[in-house]
Amino acid sequence: MQNFWEIINGVELTSTTAIVRIVLSLVLGSLIGIERKRKGQMAGLRTFSLISMGACIAMMLSIYVCQETVGLLRGDPSRIAAQVISGIGFLGAGTIIQMKGSVRGLTTAAGIWIIATIGMAVGCGLYLISIVATLLVLFILTLLERLEHRVNVGNEARTIRLKVRGIVKSIKPYEDVLGRFGIHLSKVYVEYDYDSDVTRLNLLILIREHSDFIDVFDALHEVYPTINISLSNQADLS
Repeated sequence: MQNFWEIINGVELTSTTAIVRIVLSLVLGSLIGIERKRKGQMAGLRTFSLISMGACIAMMLSIYVCQETVGLLRGDPSRIAAQVISGIGFLGAGTIIQMKGSVRGLTTAAGIWIIATIGMAVGCGLYLISIVATLLVLFILTLLERLEHRVNVGNEARTIRLKVRGIVKSIKPYEDVLGRFGIHLSKVYVEYDYDSDVTRLNLLILIREHSDFIDVFDALHEVYPTINISLSNQADLS
C-alpha cells in the first residue's frame, strides 16, 4: 500500500498514476453532476463527469509533453491546460438560458467552471485539494441553498414594468409611492423613446409575499400619465 501511494504521488507521470487521476476526476465530477441533475438541470451526471475527466487529461497531457520532450524542470506545463479555462467559458454560457423575465443556469455554469478546475487539480496530483474543493462545492449547492432561502423568506424579487407618456425626468416620485407601501426599490432600468414620446420603466422591487398590487398600481398610475403597467414574477430588468 505504501508503495502504491508513493507511485501515484510521484512527480513523474506513469500509467498507474494517470489511471488513478482519471478515475478520481470521474468520481468527483459525478458527485457534483448528480446534485445538478437532482435539481432538474440539463447539465448533469454525464456532462460534469466528462468535463472533469477532460480537464484532468488536458492537465496530464501538459505535464507529459514537458516530461517527455524537454524534461521535468523545463517547459510550461500550463499551456494546454490554460486553454481549458478559456474554452470552458463557452460551454458554461450554453447552460445559461435567458427568457423574457428570467435568467436560469448561472449556478450550473459556475459549477461547470469549478469542476473543470477541480479536474485540472486532480491532473496535477493535488488529490486532497480536489476532494476538499468538491465537498465545499456540494456544501454550497445544498446547505447554502437552504440558508439562502431562509434569508429571503417572506421576500420576493419582482419587476414592475411601466409605459408612460412623456419623458420621465426623475424616478423619485415612484420611489416615494413604493415606499408608502413598504416596497423596496432595488434597481431601475429606463428607456426613452423620443420618437413616440414614451418612457419605459422596469422597476426591480423586493416585496412581502402575497402583497396586493391593486392599490400600488393605482398610486403609480397617478404619478405620470401611464399607458400600461405589468408585473413580472421574475427579477429581470432586460
